[in-house]
Amino acid sequence: MVIRYDKALIQDFKETDEGYLTITACPITRPGVFPYRRSDGGTSMEAKLPEELFSSVTVASANAKPMTDDHPDEPVNISNYNKYAKGMTHNDAAVKDNKLAISFTFTDPETIKKIQDGKKELSIGFQADVKAETGTYDGMHYDSVQRNMIINHIALVDEGRAGPEVAIRGDSVAFMIDSKDKKVGGKTMPVLKIDNKDYEVDPVIKANYDAMTAKLDAAEQKASNVETIEGQRDALQAQVDNLTTELTAAKEKELTGDALDKMIQGRVDLVAKATSFLGDSFDFNGKSDREVKEAVISKANKDFKGDGKSDDYINAYFDSMSALAKDKGFTAGAVFNDAKDKDKEAEEEIEEKKKNRLNMNKKEGK
Repeated sequence: MVIRYDKALIQDFKETDEGYLTITACPITRPGVFPYRRSDGGTSMEAKLPEELFSSVTVASANAKPMTDDHPDEPVNISNYNKYAKGMTHNDAAVKDNKLAISFTFTDPETIKKIQDGKKELSIGFQADVKAETGTYDGMHYDSVQRNMIINHIALVDEGRAGPEVAIRGDSVAFMIDSKDKKVGGKTMPVLKIDNKDYEVDPVIKANYDAMTAKLDAAEQKASNVETIEGQRDALQAQVDNLTTELTAAKEKELTGDALDKMIQGRVDLVAKATSFLGDSFDFNGKSDREVKEAVISKANKDFKGDGKSDDYINAYFDSMSALAKDKGFTAGAVFNDAKDKDKEAEEEIEEKKKNRLNMNKKEGK
């Protein structure tokens, strides 16, 4: 169990008739991934997950807790309450707009004067079990998770202690202390390591340095997350493009009713033409249109080889044979070359008849 200090900001307040200062429904923390300083001087990205932060136990722990002026060096309890407490939270802790909010009242005159003079940042002191777990929340990568969070107190702190950007409007890094860490604000000065050398520095300098380092780590992590998301997006886009291309190709190949009718009629015509060459005993089953046409061509030309010939060549050859067969009255069962011989004989016979007719005309002219 370690103690964590996070920051928020007093946005509005009012004085009571007794002179107390009351802040109503102020957000004090929210889910997210935040950088924290470890006891070894490094930074860890810790997640406050909604299911942990908004658990009934954690929400209830904000009720009736002391308000302090700066963080004490120890958790606040009954034995030191009068020493540290400058006011109390109310009993209205609730989740609003994805934040944990609560009302509270300051009763100490000196602390109230500091608020009126501009000291308005709040730092939440709470205990948590920090578990080493990796994951991503709200686009941010984390390496640890805060669990079993119990709020101990809420401190009023100086503006800019960890940098105003870090503290304004929400729960972010201020700093953390665990049992192995040095006290902040005690006799021992915090140590800043530069080029492997330790330097004792003012706590404010150390806090600001840690805040800037944490912001840099968070920015680098965000950049890494963006690159990862862009890579995943590009990979998904490539898959979508491939599927779109495949779908377009499939639609182009899809047969409409008219196209299917045309294809069937074309096959019927091919079988009818081929049958006049190949006969009724030829088995057309399982044979492509090209295979049928090559069979017809081979019937007429025993030396024909279709290997290496284009579809256009085969189609032209077949169409020529079909036209010739139709012209010359070629029928199934005959040999194509025989048909050519018969045609030649018929042509010779016609020529002979022409000659005879000419001779007859000459005799009549005498």
